[in-house]
Amino acid sequence: MTREELLEKANSLPLAPGVYLMRSAAKEVIYVGKAKKLKNRVSQYFQAGHGHNLKTHVMVDHVDTFDTIVVRSEFEALVLENALIKQYSPRYNILLKDDKGYPFVRLSQERYPRFSLANRQEKDGARYFGPFGGRQETRTALDAIAAALKLPTCSRRFPRDIGKERPCLNHHMGRCDAFCRGVPDEEEYRRRMEQAVLILTGRMGDLVDQLQEEMEAAAGELQFERAAELRDRIRAIQTVGKRQGVVAAACADTDIWGLYREARCCYAVLHYEQGQLIYREAELFQAPGGEEREEMLSALLLQYYGGRAVLPREILLPWEIEDMDAFAQLLTETAGHRVHVRCPQRGEKAELIDMAYRNAREEAERVTTREERVDRTLELFAKMAGLPGVPGRMEAYDISNTGSSDIVASMTVFQGARPAKSQYRRFRIKELQDHSDDYRSMQEVLRRRLQRYRDGDEKFSPLPDVFLIDGGAAHAEAARQVIQGEFGLATPILGMVKDNRHRTRALVTPEGREIGIQQNQAVFAMVGRIQEETHRFAITYHRESQARRMRQSALEEIPGVGPARRQALMGHFKTVRAIREATLEQLEAVVPRNAAQAVYDHFRKEEQGHG
Repeated sequence: MTREELLEKANSLPLAPGVYLMRSAAKEVIYVGKAKKLKNRVSQYFQAGHGHNLKTHVMVDHVDTFDTIVVRSEFEALVLENALIKQYSPRYNILLKDDKGYPFVRLSQERYPRFSLANRQEKDGARYFGPFGGRQETRTALDAIAAALKLPTCSRRFPRDIGKERPCLNHHMGRCDAFCRGVPDEEEYRRRMEQAVLILTGRMGDLVDQLQEEMEAAAGELQFERAAELRDRIRAIQTVGKRQGVVAAACADTDIWGLYREARCCYAVLHYEQGQLIYREAELFQAPGGEEREEMLSALLLQYYGGRAVLPREILLPWEIEDMDAFAQLLTETAGHRVHVRCPQRGEKAELIDMAYRNAREEAERVTTREERVDRTLELFAKMAGLPGVPGRMEAYDISNTGSSDIVASMTVFQGARPAKSQYRRFRIKELQDHSDDYRSMQEVLRRRLQRYRDGDEKFSPLPDVFLIDGGAAHAEAARQVIQGEFGLATPILGMVKDNRHRTRALVTPEGREIGIQQNQAVFAMVGRIQEETHRFAITYHRESQARRMRQSALEEIPGVGPARRQALMGHFKTVRAIREATLEQLEAVVPRNAAQAVYDHFRKEEQGHG
């Protein structure tokens, strides 16, 4: 981006506290800063004649773009700036030392674990929470939690000191249940410590609900003294929640969603890890008119989390979706751990959802300026490439293989400069069996794609305004032979050439004319993004194909189980592990008895062999 474009973007920022990340042309974070008012602070960097020191002048000269994260207070901006500087180690920042940061709460791993303060997280097997706002404030919060749960804060160590001395004054004041007597026991102690963890990680509502159920059960069993004790504990915990201002501990391993729906639509996701905001994503998207907000959010969630192996433990939404329970169950099964999906209506978490919404809104309100920049980039791209007009739709292709096995191809689609992921397509190469040939593979893919269009398949319509082929002039020429030679189309074809470091270098025509794009950073970055996205999509499919083939190969050794029966088994059980664990009756429900017996015997022998 030019200095004028950067200033224009900065002037569109809100007068709100936040953090900004300056990025180089290589997308490296080179500086992280905080601001009371983002617009005023960031715009100063790009104003002509503003008095900067030498370091700032040098840094600004290397800035190509910047990102911002809007927060609720200067304190949150400070904590987030500290975390991001440690995460990225930007070259133009004065890097803060760990002992100058904010304290963590450490929970030791022993029979009777204890909380303590730590300057940094260590790999010592303990659990860490934070960072928090200050040592005194954090100690006060820990004392309040201990008092609410009646946990010891004295220097005695258990089980070493159990029964050695009489309970201290805290017990007589009703602040501690005197675990030093051995009653309550170790199990109850650990249970209370886990309740303290729920408070520290922002899950106070879960704890209150849990204690409420216990209180009602005790009352139902006429244990009124126990019920009263639980009632008092609930009130104490709620009081702690009102007093505790430790912002960074509001969430733990949580994604927080904000959705903005006006003339433009945008979503923002705030990622919290160990109670710390570490990353923000915001993306504009197109939505059909009149779509209900619940339907829109549901579709976004499925697209966003679909296929991801690593998922948060909690997702906070601005409103409920119709299939929320099923969605949570799907994510839980995928992640291998419980994923909670919630819609908080009040309190700290509701405020964080509002912060995510404000981030989405600010991103959407800048869309007009961004679209103008995209239009200029596309105009320059069309002019440099000699296209007849500004491309509205671009298609890019890449081949991925390992030798002669699992040869696949990707087709990505870009509307303007934005990926249209719902229109991506992928292909398994069918014509090459014994060897790999990128040129013939590309020709097969294009031939199949264009034939599907000619046959009236709506999934392959319309045709693009330009074909972008991963590779040099020979790849582009191979594509021309199919597109222009076999199908008689006049659609322009360009190869995307990489350098010896596998980075985009230039465009090339089928005739071998190279088009340098590095002189225009915006065009260079756009082509690079297209090439990287197409390669990523191809590699992902290739890895899936390899994994699928390896799973299938585990069944190929079984006599009497051919391709059709293997496919039936995998279609029903989904995984080889499920087939291995199935009973004979379950197998017979899918394949004939003799085949089911063969499968059952095969895996039983395999288990005996391992034993």
